[in-house]
Amino acid sequence: MNISELKNGNFFLMAGPCVIEGEAMALDIAEKIMNITSKLNIPYVFKGSYRKANRSRVDSFTGIGDEKALKILRKVGETFGIPTVTDIHEVHEADMAAQYVDVLQIPAFLCRQTELLVAAAKTGKIVNVKKGQFLAPHAMKFAVQKIVDSGNENVMLTERGVSFGYGDLVVDFRAIPEMQAFGFPVVLDATHCLQMPNQTSGVTGGQPKLIETMCKAGIATGADGLFIETHQDPSVAKSDGANMLPLDQMEGLMTRLVRLKQAL
Repeated sequence: MNISELKNGNFFLMAGPCVIEGEAMALDIAEKIMNITSKLNIPYVFKGSYRKANRSRVDSFTGIGDEKALKILRKVGETFGIPTVTDIHEVHEADMAAQYVDVLQIPAFLCRQTELLVAAAKTGKIVNVKKGQFLAPHAMKFAVQKIVDSGNENVMLTERGVSFGYGDLVVDFRAIPEMQAFGFPVVLDATHCLQMPNQTSGVTGGQPKLIETMCKAGIATGADGLFIETHQDPSVAKSDGANMLPLDQMEGLMTRLVRLKQAL
């Protein structure tokens, strides 16, 4: 797979649960979103982390097992004929995850890790790099260059907000055209940019009521794609439920965003 397959004149969507909690939930989410995106002509990539490495507390849920979760991701892709994406955190994970998914995602905190970027690039997969909460948009050209210099030009960048004080994030929408100037697609992560990380409880908070607002702003400023975490019931999700979109709201949101894209 290469990036050109995600371009059809519409925005593309990367969406799914924060973490793979089981096969049934993953297949259900993928099927429901695929039905929506097929009807609206939105290229779709199923998202699911096979393991969560960056957690606030040592007792936080991290996953159901690497191989088990990766096999579920592969089954989602094969069952519905859609590409899949998952995060990697260490160099040795790149080759392992690349056997199961189409896109490797570099978490924001790790976007400057040279060896990780190079390892992801050398798999030949699309590499989606989330911009660090601590970086200016122009600094992401160096992350891009590391991947390109490693022989891979299938690169995407994702805006997910900038640290604003100690426990909040803010999106500077100037970042979208600024990073697009590098010549690669730019995605807006409309759920993580609404996180309220490292709350006193150790459980990350969020503002899911503003997801639609962020999506509309992203489309209006020309984002190539949207990244949305969703769940059948965010209140019982095992990770990041506080900032996820309820799955039953996805169709209405996508319908309104397609209209906005068409109007623009």
